[in-house]
Amino acid sequence: MEFDWKEVGIIFLAAIILGITFSFPITAETVFNYSLIFYFTLFFLVIIAVNVIAKKIMAYLLEANVKTKLWEVYFFGFRAKEHFNKPLPMIWVPLLFSFLTNGFLKWIPVLEFDVTPRVERVSRRHGLYRFSEMTEWHIALIAVVGIFANLLLAIIGYFGLATINPIFESFALWNIFYASWCLLPVSSLDGTKIFFGSRVLWFTMLIICAVFLGFALYP
Repeated sequence: MEFDWKEVGIIFLAAIILGITFSFPITAETVFNYSLIFYFTLFFLVIIAVNVIAKKIMAYLLEANVKTKLWEVYFFGFRAKEHFNKPLPMIWVPLLFSFLTNGFLKWIPVLEFDVTPRVERVSRRHGLYRFSEMTEWHIALIAVVGIFANLLLAIIGYFGLATINPIFESFALWNIFYASWCLLPVSSLDGTKIFFGSRVLWFTMLIICAVFLGFALYP
């Protein structure tokens, strides 16, 4: 399982953006409430880190490496000439949604990941000098494990940590929100990887997340 400083920085940046995003709506009482931003940032730092680590562990078991990066859009249409010359970073989307709606609508997905097979996988399964790719099913499994990790963290937060401090009920809820948003099949986000890896798996996860959301919002 590999991490580099760029990935760590990306995770921190994503947590800060989501921390600011979830601090909306802005009111006279909250405009300078930096502690609120700090708590949300800390929550999302843990949420994102658990999601990424779970993916990396699953990728390791599949003899591959996962590289976490900021979500980028590569095209604005489907024809070749409708592709951007350079990928467009989408880190600003959560802030835009919250700013335009004053916190009513919140966008969570800001990260995506690439998967590459390790040398051991290529040499053992395909011969040392032959090219190998991870299948869409393998990539879907990696993304799903990240979602399961957040749902497990939500269970721990709600039934365990919340008995110590009620604030962890909110922590559990944000984990469920994060897991649910990970199913969004847009662009190159996790939901797209799951959807094209297995429709059955995607719909199964959709039902599971819906059950969690129902339990959290309507106990």
